[in-house]
This record gives sequence, C-alpha cells and structure tokens, in this order.
Amino acid sequence: MNKTMAPYSQAAPAKSGFSAKKWRPAIFWTLMTVYGILTLYPLFWLFISAFKTNAEFLNRPFSLPLTWQIDNFVKAWSTSKMGTAFVNSVIVSLASLAITLFVSALSSFVLARLQFRFKGWILGFFVVGMLIPIHSTLVPLFILMKQLSLLNTYWALILPYTAFALPTAIFVLVAYLSSVPKEIEEAAFIDGTGLWGVFLKIMLPISTPALSTVTILSFLHFWNDFSFALVFISKSTLKTLPLSIATFADGFQTDYSLTLAAMTIAVVPTILVYLVFQEQVMKGMTAGAVKG
Repeated sequence: MNKTMAPYSQAAPAKSGFSAKKWRPAIFWTLMTVYGILTLYPLFWLFISAFKTNAEFLNRPFSLPLTWQIDNFVKAWSTSKMGTAFVNSVIVSLASLAITLFVSALSSFVLARLQFRFKGWILGFFVVGMLIPIHSTLVPLFILMKQLSLLNTYWALILPYTAFALPTAIFVLVAYLSSVPKEIEEAAFIDGTGLWGVFLKIMLPISTPALSTVTILSFLHFWNDFSFALVFISKSTLKTLPLSIATFADGFQTDYSLTLAAMTIAVVPTILVYLVFQEQVMKGMTAGAVKG
C-alpha cells in the first residue's frame, strides 16, 4: 500500500508547481494592464474633457461628451494667442536643448574618458547642482537678469533652463560613457583618429541612448516650465504656452473648457517627442548601470 501511494505523493507537488508557473505570466500581465490603464486614464480624461462645455464638465466630469465641442480648440487657440506662445515655446525649448546637449556632451566626454587633476571635484560640483532647489533661485536670478538687461528676452529663459539641466544631463552621460570599453577609443587612436574625431565619430553615436534620455527629460522641463516664464517674461509677444494657458483662469472664475482644450494642444508635442525617443530612452536609463 505504501509503495503504491509513494508515486502519487511525489507527483502532486510537481503538478501544483506547474500550475503556478503557468499562471504567473497571466497574473503579471494582468497587473501591468491595470497599471497601464490607471496611468493613461488621466490623459484620456483630459482629452475627452476638452470637448465639453463648462456646464457639462461640472455636472458630468467623468463621462463622455454629449456633444463634442470642437470649437473649444479654435477659441482657445485664438483667445489666448496660442500661436505666438507656441512659437515662443518652440524657440526657447529647442535653443535650450541644443546648448544643453552640446555642453553636456563635451563635458561628459572629458570627465568620463580623460584623466586629470581635480576630476572628482569637478564631477562632484555638477552632482551637487542637482540638489539645488530650482525655485529658490528665482529672486537672485531676477536681480541678475535685470542687471544684465535680459528680462523680456529669450535669453532670460534659455540661460537658466540650460544651467539647471546641465547637472542631470552630465550625470546621465558620464554614467553611460564610463561603461564604454576603452579599447574602442584606443583602436581609433591607433588608426590615427584625433581627440575630436573620437568624440564626434565614435562617442557621440555610441551615446545616442543617453543623449535621447537627456533630450526627453530636458525638453519636458523646458516645455512645461511656468515659474521662470512668469517671473522673467511680461511682454505678451514673448509669453510661452504655460503662460498662455493661465490666461483662462483669474481670481473670479475659470473657463474649464478652454483651459482643457489649451492643455490638450500643449501636451501633444511632448507625447510626440516621447514616442520618437521612447526606445532610446529605455536603453539610456539602464545602460549606464551596467559595466562592460
């Protein structure tokens, strides 16, 4: 009797283990699906709310629009002069991004691949820059910009944006470039390639994932910033998109339909930028943590 029961008692754990292993992927993807829905729902809510009237938004905030008000986008675009604000945001964001990528790429190449005195101190200086609260510098920066006669100019936004984006950009790029084997650049030097050639022809193409990460993180900050533009810009012809959207709310009331429509227009470029760089962003986020 004991001999006949032994095979059955040994086979039972194997069957239960197989069942757990079978259901594990289904549980994982179910949880990921729920997480994805919860993450995307605020964006979906923004899009559908942009087509509602104020009354419908207040009375039925989570339902689909009864009548899709496409005129909300036309009114939002014309009332707040979003065309001018859109151009200003593009100019400021792209100029800040170009300077940030150029300076951070050069600095990171020197810090990651070359050996010199006080290298650790310089790298630590940039890392400490990540700890400075950005908004605590508004008052001294306003005084500085006023003394330099840069208020109400594009440079009043471009220079602070670049300065505060550099520490994070350098941190990401140095971590990535440090993981690149030195044999690659040594082979380039043997072939007669100079230092600039190694940087432009080898290191820049290799660091594309990290540069993409810096691009998306910096662009999101430049595009969505409100406080710096509010303090440094007062001319209506130089206002950026966040300032343009703020015109729909005052101390007495808020036009929710136009505000949400304007926010929908403003968020579309950030989605497009992320979709373009999403694969490289994921590589850049993880590559710097792996050596070899």
